[in-house]
Amino acid sequence: MDSKLKRLTVIGSLGLIALIALIVLYANGSFNKPQSGKNTQAQSAVAASEGGNGANNSAATGEVSSNPGSEVSAAASGQVGNDLKGFLTDNTFFDKENNEFLESLFDMSKRISILTTSVERDLRVQVVDAAGELVSGESFAIKLTDENGESSQLKDLDKDGIIYAGSLSPGNYEVRLLPIGDYKVPVNSTTVRVKERVEYIYISDISHLIKTEAEIDAAAEDSAEADAESTADKTEMVKLQFGGTRRKAGIDVSKYQGDIDWEKVAAAGVQFVIIRAGYRGSVTGALVEDPYFEQNIKGALAAGLEVGVYFFTQAVTEAEAVEEASAVVSMVSDYELKLPIYIDSEGAGGNGRADGLNKETRTLVCEAFCQTAKNAGYNSGVYASRNWLYNNLDMSRLEKFEVWDAEYVSVPKYTGYYTMWQHSSKGKVDGIQGNVDLDIYYY
Repeated sequence: MDSKLKRLTVIGSLGLIALIALIVLYANGSFNKPQSGKNTQAQSAVAASEGGNGANNSAATGEVSSNPGSEVSAAASGQVGNDLKGFLTDNTFFDKENNEFLESLFDMSKRISILTTSVERDLRVQVVDAAGELVSGESFAIKLTDENGESSQLKDLDKDGIIYAGSLSPGNYEVRLLPIGDYKVPVNSTTVRVKERVEYIYISDISHLIKTEAEIDAAAEDSAEADAESTADKTEMVKLQFGGTRRKAGIDVSKYQGDIDWEKVAAAGVQFVIIRAGYRGSVTGALVEDPYFEQNIKGALAAGLEVGVYFFTQAVTEAEAVEEASAVVSMVSDYELKLPIYIDSEGAGGNGRADGLNKETRTLVCEAFCQTAKNAGYNSGVYASRNWLYNNLDMSRLEKFEVWDAEYVSVPKYTGYYTMWQHSSKGKVDGIQGNVDLDIYYY
């Protein structure tokens, strides 16, 4: 379930708990109907307050005591004397501002719960508040119990609201969030299955892991290098190639194009755009949203352009590729895509965390990314230079997805299957300051 639905579910559940608590208070009272000629509980309370006969009624009758101190102390829970149904005759009981019991019952500010995810022999626990937002700044801890009853405690040392455990044995685990400070933690534990093998399934809770560039060192993390430049032969077409029979003219953009006038771009003849959704940091491996992604996708769609997206990968395992694809799916879920979600497979200057992957692992990463996006209902594909497609990927396993070939030449030399060609990085398009990548999509 997405984060919006999750928040509504949490709030609805807490409301149901509040209703049940009130019903329990009512059910625990006396159900005997008052006899004719005798005061009801409410009448007895009035008599006591006025100094009438109610002040001398005994506790054995279930009527109110004349001791004002006991009446005040019980009032917070809705009880009048020994009468557990007293709140029914109190017109101010349901006024949260004047009732400590209800105020504490409905106070959501310190209620927290956990979201658990396993991709492959691991477990990620996210601590969220009543609105479903990640809670940071505290050293939260969990108690993890396996199927054999063996327990261990794990702590959120960096206080980011996420507790991660790797290299776990597959099976079912009980996860309990331990009490901390004045937070209201769940009473019951959560059961989660740690998977033995990665499944190419969208991770619905991934949005909590996506960072902004304000939270990272973008200069170090965003270090993709276009390998296509190495094969450029100075014959590249630097002008937009207008659409024709079975082909469309387009561009691809990221934060490096800055603010774009999308109406001018559309008027210039651009029919589609592939927008960078984000990237995985080449140093820390953080999932990062491109700071211009939302602005770009809204502007392009408003201008009537067809849209696809891409994500620069630095995944080193299938599990990380599933995370990357899930991050993109979560980011585009509110928008209409008519073109694929692409994984951008290229180097990060030689020092990137994924630069040393062998051909087999890199192919698995691309396959996991594309299949996860496809399983989530999106068309998907792989972007790479001609050399990369030939030497770093096993394309016999990836041609079941769309292929986006980057070659800065007049005629592509890649002989394999592809549906899009990036033919220049030096294009000029009205509405964009500076250079922009130019593309042709074949359909």
